[in-house]
Amino acid sequence: MQFKRLGPVGSEIPVAVVDGTAYDLRPLTADIDGAFLGGNPVQAVTDALASLPVIEDAASLRVGSPIARPGAIYCIGMNYAAHALEGGSLPPERIVMFMKPSHTVAGPDDDFVAPSGMPKLDWEVELAVIVGKHAWQLGADVDPLDYVAGYTVANDLSERLWQLEISGGQWSKGKSGPGFLPLGPALVPAEHVDPADLRLQCRINGEHRQDSRTSDLIFDVATIIRDLSQFTVLEPGDVVLTGTPEGVALSGRFPYLQPGDVMELEIEQLGRQSQRVVAAN
Repeated sequence: MQFKRLGPVGSEIPVAVVDGTAYDLRPLTADIDGAFLGGNPVQAVTDALASLPVIEDAASLRVGSPIARPGAIYCIGMNYAAHALEGGSLPPERIVMFMKPSHTVAGPDDDFVAPSGMPKLDWEVELAVIVGKHAWQLGADVDPLDYVAGYTVANDLSERLWQLEISGGQWSKGKSGPGFLPLGPALVPAEHVDPADLRLQCRINGEHRQDSRTSDLIFDVATIIRDLSQFTVLEPGDVVLTGTPEGVALSGRFPYLQPGDVMELEIEQLGRQSQRVVAAN
C-alpha cells in the first residue's frame, strides 16, 4: 500500500494505491494530513477498501506531494560524513537541525521555477520521514520508529549564496524559497520499509551525481527522531529530512543548476521524482 495525492495544485485527491489500483480516500479523509496519519491509516484503508471508489484515470493525473502542507519541516544537516567534508566541514558530533517553511513543498514532478538572483542553486536527494505520532522527549525504553508513519523521497533544494554567504550565520535563507522541497511520489507506510539501508541516487541531465545508502548516515532515523523529540514536539504529519550524501554542486566538482537542467532523484522502495529547472517569466 502507498498513499498519494493526485490532481491539480490545491485540489489534490487523497488516494491509496493497492496492487496498482488507486482508491479514492475522500470517504475516509479530506486529505493525507496529520489527522489521517495519526489514526492508523493502513488499517483504516484495509477495513474500508471494498467500499472505496476506484480512480480510473489515476495514471493521467498530476502527482502532488504525498502529504498535505505539513505543520513543520525539520532538516538534518551534514548527516553523511563525505558530504560534510565536501562542504568543508568535519562530520558533526551532535545532530545539526534547521527548518524549512511549509510553502516550500511541491509535487515530485513539478517544474522548479528559478527566479533571477539564484546563481548557486543546488540539489540534495534525501530520505524524508513522515511523523505519525505525537512525540515529546522519548525515553530510552521507547522505539522511535514506532512514531514514524512512513517515508518518501525529498529534494532539499538549496541556494548556496543565500545559505552560506548572505545567511547571517543560519542556513534557512538558502532553503526557504517557493518549491524548494519536492516530495514524493508516494508516502510508503513505515511497516513496508526498513530505512536502515536504502539506496539514494540523483542524476542531473542523466549524469550521476549522488549515489549512496542510508546505511552511511551518521545519525540514523531512530536517533534523529529521539534526539529531535528532546527539544521540540513532533506532531503527526511533520516531515523530517535526514540529510544528503556527497555529490552536490557545493563540492566544486559540478556546475550549479541552470534553466533547462533536469533533476532525477530516487530512493529504492520509495520511487522516483524529476524536476526541470525553468526560468521565471
